[in-house]
Amino acid sequence: MADILVVNAPFLPKFSRPQRSPAVTKSGTLYFPLFLAQAVAVLEADDFEVVFVDAPAAGLDLDAVVARAKAETPFLAVLDTSTPSIDADIKAAAALKKALPGLTTVLVGPHATALAGKVLQDGRGAVDAVARREYEATVLELARLLAAGPATPQRLATVDGLSFLGAGGVVVHNPDRPFIEDLDALPPVAPVYARHLDIRHYFNPNAKPPMVTLATSRGCPFRCSFCLHPQTLTGRTARCRSIDKVLDEVAWCLDHFPGLRTIFFEDDTLTADKVRCRAFCQAIIRRGLVFEWTANARADLDPDLMGLMRRAGCRQLCVGFESADPTALSAMKKGLGAERMRCFRADAAAAGIKIHGCFIFGFPGDTRESILATIDFALDLNPETAQFYPVMVYPGTEAFADYEARGFIAAGRWRDWLTPEGLHGCVVRNESLYPAEIVRLCDLARKRFYLRPQFLIRRALAALASPGEMARTLRAGRVFLKHLLRGSKV
Repeated sequence: MADILVVNAPFLPKFSRPQRSPAVTKSGTLYFPLFLAQAVAVLEADDFEVVFVDAPAAGLDLDAVVARAKAETPFLAVLDTSTPSIDADIKAAAALKKALPGLTTVLVGPHATALAGKVLQDGRGAVDAVARREYEATVLELARLLAAGPATPQRLATVDGLSFLGAGGVVVHNPDRPFIEDLDALPPVAPVYARHLDIRHYFNPNAKPPMVTLATSRGCPFRCSFCLHPQTLTGRTARCRSIDKVLDEVAWCLDHFPGLRTIFFEDDTLTADKVRCRAFCQAIIRRGLVFEWTANARADLDPDLMGLMRRAGCRQLCVGFESADPTALSAMKKGLGAERMRCFRADAAAAGIKIHGCFIFGFPGDTRESILATIDFALDLNPETAQFYPVMVYPGTEAFADYEARGFIAAGRWRDWLTPEGLHGCVVRNESLYPAEIVRLCDLARKRFYLRPQFLIRRALAALASPGEMARTLRAGRVFLKHLLRGSKV
């Protein structure tokens, strides 16, 4: 019997809800539910019995999740949300409420945070509350409140960070809960993975499987207008765990996950604080921890730091280059130019760090000609791997507000953020490009990048040189090649 059910709810097979741009991916990527796992860790540290279900990873449908809930009879259910899945998320809450009429349901995550009032109104009778922004402490306080008595509006009004329907169905937004300043106060997530999840289910093409995802910080000081988590969950000021706490968790992973090949540090930007990044790498070396790792980084690192990162085990960085066009870079508030990106790429190659480059098409000011120039830029940079997507704008971001104000969002419902099969759709246009053309340019970019003899030979040699590279290449390639050759349905 459990007190609390924490659910990454069913939607589409292998739907990666926790990532910044949720979808069924062309590479077979499936992110760890890091934020949910952190909430589970907090609840279990307070002696609540928790059942944690990641339905897309485990291949469970809604009936299976409901059956598990009926067997456990929790008093609280916590469900994650995303923009394209929000109708299914509300449907899951409704099914759980129907099976357990006394259950309290609370929705969390970026979409619920950004549109808490609408989610509550659309989920009337199914959704009891929304825990906004960084939600661990909010969910814990709500659980304590429910364990002590019924969820009356008067009692719910005492929980900071919570939104709910009050008297007469009026939406009530309690004051925001401050961001957690002392991240060391949070218990580690790795033991939660070990107790509740199968790490073999998760995959990121930037990391050799099997892998686990950890975070050393939250928040990002940079101002990219499209980036989801800093604008909805984690904030635009970086807060960091102590390096020793992080490396204690790394050591635990190395001891408790046999065959572990990679750790993916899923900070918004691990390298935002270069002094700390240097100290982090020095501490890895000093403690004698030998492991491969990858992280999200910005294209502004110096050669000396990247050399140190490589010596500390950094294998690959995921980097947002986005565009070669100054107008598009200005529109997205990137704060970097193409020449700085070229220098970064050369320095990374010299340091022996692989790069996964991210490119986005369709920002205000983008034209067909500027996008073709960005494709040429991507080929010239020649990262080890690359992704090319239409700009994905989500509620709660500056980019969404900008496109909505200009009348540039070409979607009638949240499900339109994905194609029928669950791949990223294109829901935006700009001054000169419409969605179908932006998608075709993304397809063109992928074909020009991945069908080059130079790329194919390089990948084959890398796969032959390492069992981990072989596993990563085969797992990503099986799914990706089908989409690459077929192209997108527009």
